[in-house]
Amino acid sequence: MNSDIEEILSSCKDDANKAINHQTGEYLVIRAGRANPHILDKVFIDYYGMPTPLSNMASITVPEARILAISVWDQSQVKNVVKAIAMADLGVTPNDDGKVIRLVFPPLTEERRKEIVKDVKKICEETKIAIRASRRDSLEMLKDLKKEGNLSEDEIANAEKEVQKIIDAFCDKADELSKAKEKEVMEV
Repeated sequence: MNSDIEEILSSCKDDANKAINHQTGEYLVIRAGRANPHILDKVFIDYYGMPTPLSNMASITVPEARILAISVWDQSQVKNVVKAIAMADLGVTPNDDGKVIRLVFPPLTEERRKEIVKDVKKICEETKIAIRASRRDSLEMLKDLKKEGNLSEDEIANAEKEVQKIIDAFCDKADELSKAKEKEVMEV
């Protein structure tokens, strides 16, 4: 196979893989009935003028299925952490005793579970759009190679089929991730 084609296929796989990794990361922060420390991944605290991720300032544990316990290492920052968590709009109110911050997650209602499933499906669709964009980019690069006249019609046609196989495989992977997350969310 031509090295230009191999490079295009490799680039297509890399782009599609990035989309899948993003989808996986988004699913980590979606709550599914149990307390999940990753829900705090997007919480940043203004720590001496620097936006700092909560995970860099505290230890986060799951003492019970629906409770997160946050032990802030710098006790002078407990109030700032509580404020940042409240502003993050996670659907829970932080309770602090001056040393440990607790987040108690209420059980999800059926209605809330269905809303979360809609979000899961939306993330999956956005992932598939990004994957298809990598197909479009790859096909454009193949057209450019064809215009240069370096490749035969058969080589271009075979490369286009390979691109489609890659895209189909990654779209299937996105659907699998989505179905698994939907099942997790709908479990009572």
